[in-house]
Amino acid sequence: MPYLLSLHLLASLIWVGGMFFAYLALRPAAASALDAPQRLRLWEAVFARFFPWVWLCVLMLLASGLWMTYGWFGGMHAPPYVHAMFGLGLLMMALFAHLYFAPYRRMRQALAKGDFAQAGQRLGQIRMIVGVNLILGLTVTVIAAAGPLLG
Repeated sequence: MPYLLSLHLLASLIWVGGMFFAYLALRPAAASALDAPQRLRLWEAVFARFFPWVWLCVLMLLASGLWMTYGWFGGMHAPPYVHAMFGLGLLMMALFAHLYFAPYRRMRQALAKGDFAQAGQRLGQIRMIVGVNLILGLTVTVIAAAGPLLG
């Protein structure tokens, strides 16, 4: 079980840490240093490299979370903080899947056509979803740290 917990924590750190960096460091720097077409191309390249890692993290989090919930806690008898983490994690995964298959796909299509206005609108949608997921991810992190202490 320690290996599962380690993989679970590593996957959450990669995903939430990546969102934190992208939202609070890369986004403002790109906005101040690059024109819209360059900025959109940068984000396209960043997402192309980061999203496969997110998919891997989603799979690792789901598999290890299920295994630990049912292996350690007996599923439905898990403490409330485990159910809270699981529910918020599923919401984060659903939001990411929507982000990937809708605004991100449409952003790439718009960029392929040279439609920077449309691509910019889709990037705005992605930014909002990432912001929500970042807040959820940080919330889950606090729950994971404090939950066992609260009983």
